[in-house]
Amino acid sequence: MTVWEIVVVLGSVALVLSRWLPAVARRPTALTAAGVVVLGTALTLPDPRWQLLPVLAADLLVGVAWLLRRRRGRAGWRLALPGSVACLALVASGTGAAWALPVPEFPQPSGPSAVGTTVMQWTEPDRRTVVVQLWYPAQSPGPDAPRAQYLGRTRHEAEIVAGAEAGYLGAPAFLLDGPTRAHSHAAPDAAPAAGRFPVVLFSPGLGGTRTQNTAWAEDLASRGYLVAGVDHPYDSAAVVLADGRVLRTRIASTGNRAEDDRRRAGWVAVRAADLSFVLTQLGRLDRGELPGPFTGRFDTARAAATGHSVGGAAAMRAAERDPRFTAVINLDGGPDPDQGPLRQPVLALTHPIEDRADTDYLALLTAILDRGTATSYRLTVPGSAHLTFTDAPLFLPPLPALTGSLGRTGSVRMTTETTAAFLDATLRGRPGDLPAALSRHGDLRVHPPAAAVK
Repeated sequence: MTVWEIVVVLGSVALVLSRWLPAVARRPTALTAAGVVVLGTALTLPDPRWQLLPVLAADLLVGVAWLLRRRRGRAGWRLALPGSVACLALVASGTGAAWALPVPEFPQPSGPSAVGTTVMQWTEPDRRTVVVQLWYPAQSPGPDAPRAQYLGRTRHEAEIVAGAEAGYLGAPAFLLDGPTRAHSHAAPDAAPAAGRFPVVLFSPGLGGTRTQNTAWAEDLASRGYLVAGVDHPYDSAAVVLADGRVLRTRIASTGNRAEDDRRRAGWVAVRAADLSFVLTQLGRLDRGELPGPFTGRFDTARAAATGHSVGGAAAMRAAERDPRFTAVINLDGGPDPDQGPLRQPVLALTHPIEDRADTDYLALLTAILDRGTATSYRLTVPGSAHLTFTDAPLFLPPLPALTGSLGRTGSVRMTTETTAAFLDATLRGRPGDLPAALSRHGDLRVHPPAAAVK
């Protein structure tokens, strides 16, 4: 909560409790508390959060009670006590909602570089348009430089995306107002730092958007990587194009498992093609064939395909079909049943086994990794859930079944430390004990090359 929101809450509590003070202090306390509430509310304008509404409703009820109160004695006490309890409950509910659904505060990136970000829009030969956000090591923009809006290029775009995400989840749009107010650490369109950066392409979860792992992307960029988050048109909840058009998701369950599996395979294949197309475009940026300040900055010969959930399956499929990818990261994603063995090293982060679906998913993933021709790693993270590996713990309620139990920043730290260790080893060839670095975060299984097992 902001300072002025806290002021409103404290003033509201004082206003409710003033009814129970001695008569000499009751009126002065109530008037002072009401003034504090009015002042604090005014200073939250013009953009107050919805969580203040229950708090202000309690203040309104107190005001009405003061105006209507005529009787005193026992009858008045009998009405005043439950009224005060109800008002305190309203204040508590608003405060709790603000705590459970906060404006996300992004962890400070841990690497030595400043971070820049920019948004690209490219159209493939078949006229499919993808929107890509880049996070990259940047020259220091200075302490007063603006910071990037979360969820979109502008607040308006962020509200469109948040509303679409909420609708996709079947929730009212106002519940996701916190992320629309957030800014990350990256500086928009900052000049890139000197050097050539290994490339990390990212495909979000089903219905997810390019920004869903911003904290992770910024941390990797601060460590010297280019991260390219991809919006997949008609799959992502909403893709806002440069001309303002909004492409809504067309993904929906049919209720027929066989048909849904067939459709999912199609979505994965399209996403994999998107990742390959984006890698091609990044190579053109590096060679100066496309305009921009990134000529000579992207080392596309060292490129990882990564993704969350179905995006993780897309990353594995892209690596199978495109040998330009040299490593793969799958963040809790179930691969397709016909996924072939990979020649690239793979890091798969998973949540603990909880039901039959988890068992089947891990068995399939294990079989695929066992057939690979490079050493791969599967890390099961205790206390994690499916959304642990995204930004969701920063702004959703801290419910273990929803976001895990690692904490808001602990979730981000785990994901960045494990994936950075893997990328440093596979893309940069840095020496170190990778299994030891990974096993600090969970139950590690190492999958040696299939040829070595034979």
